[in-house]
Amino acid sequence: MLIEQRDSLRGEINIPGDKSISHRAILFGSLAKGTTEIEGLMMGEDCLSTIDCFRKMHVSIEILPNKVKIHGNGLYGLKPPSAPLNAGRSGTALRLLLGVLSGQPFSSVLTRNEAVLRKPVGKVVAPLRQMGANITGRENGNICPLSIQPAKLTGKTHHVSILDTYIKSPLLIAGLYADGETTVIEEVKSRDHSELMLNYFGADIKVNGLEVTSRRVENLYAQHIQVPGDISIAAYFITAGLIVPNSDIVIKNVGINPTRAGILDVYKSMGAKIEILNERVVSNEKVADIRVVSSPLNGTTIERSMIPRLIDEIPIITVAASVAKGTTTITGLKGFKTKESGKLSRMIAELSKLGATLHETEDGVIIEGKEHLKGTVVEGHNDAAIAMSLCVAGLVAENETNIRKTQVLDIAYPDFITVLNKL
Repeated sequence: MLIEQRDSLRGEINIPGDKSISHRAILFGSLAKGTTEIEGLMMGEDCLSTIDCFRKMHVSIEILPNKVKIHGNGLYGLKPPSAPLNAGRSGTALRLLLGVLSGQPFSSVLTRNEAVLRKPVGKVVAPLRQMGANITGRENGNICPLSIQPAKLTGKTHHVSILDTYIKSPLLIAGLYADGETTVIEEVKSRDHSELMLNYFGADIKVNGLEVTSRRVENLYAQHIQVPGDISIAAYFITAGLIVPNSDIVIKNVGINPTRAGILDVYKSMGAKIEILNERVVSNEKVADIRVVSSPLNGTTIERSMIPRLIDEIPIITVAASVAKGTTTITGLKGFKTKESGKLSRMIAELSKLGATLHETEDGVIIEGKEHLKGTVVEGHNDAAIAMSLCVAGLVAENETNIRKTQVLDIAYPDFITVLNKL
């Protein structure tokens, strides 16, 4: 993929629907009584895996040109699948499905694609077992495939660390089927799409600061869902608009849920000109149009308490920091997937090839901003976040930037370059 330096970006764009919200819309629509219509659904491989799993449990799901219709049978209306349920590559689908299947009166087998089969899932399985879930699998239920047998669930109180916030939603979902109250107490506030959408569908979810409590309900009820644009995808265009000179772009219909929109706070602390326009609430989620005007950015400090609100955006933030004035320090990444998986190290290595100055630390990264990057050959590592971040860096690098190993974009966001070229 060849990226040329640009002297401006201008125009209005739309971006794909939020993947986290899309998964939940499929799942809660399938558990609700009546027909749920979803517009703006992210129709990528991961969400199609979620659809496939619920079809195997005899939920009728129609994929139409501009919307998806789910004819739900109600909270207790799923039927035993005749084959194993495959969550594909999606960790989100796997975790949410575990919450659902733990409370069903039938047996099921849940697995995932061969490429991710050995990824551990024990941190989700263990607290569900504490509630009474009967889940078995390889390495004591830590590795798929998992067998889930019928069991009586009882609500428990779970304390969740900053590193394990992803277990909150499965527990709240299992709480719909459990006797008593299921309470999750978080170390910091994490993304709350499940709480918002469950209540939109008629659940009884109570939020009190860092405590979230789920209770058994008789049913969920079908709704109309408009999925907002994914702020994690908007982040690439926001960053491009800030660092490419003479730019003025508007990204339409973006989800700005405060538990996800940490990148906006970071960029504003760096001096970014970002306007939130037409702010509204759609399907219980905050949505707005985001206007971005090119801005001289200054270095900033990002601490551990902020990380859950912007963990997916760390790679693109390193790009912005690389061309900002002064030093940006990101701390508290130790234990988070972005650092432990090596994604941060790979991002640092590739930006360094473009002339950026970054130093990985034990728990984060220090970035010394500089005025110019220089185009060269870099590797996208077949990682969508790295590939798109390097594309944005290439827009401000002198001459051309050749990014290799970007095939993953054909799955993750095939229209990325097309949308970028519209600006």
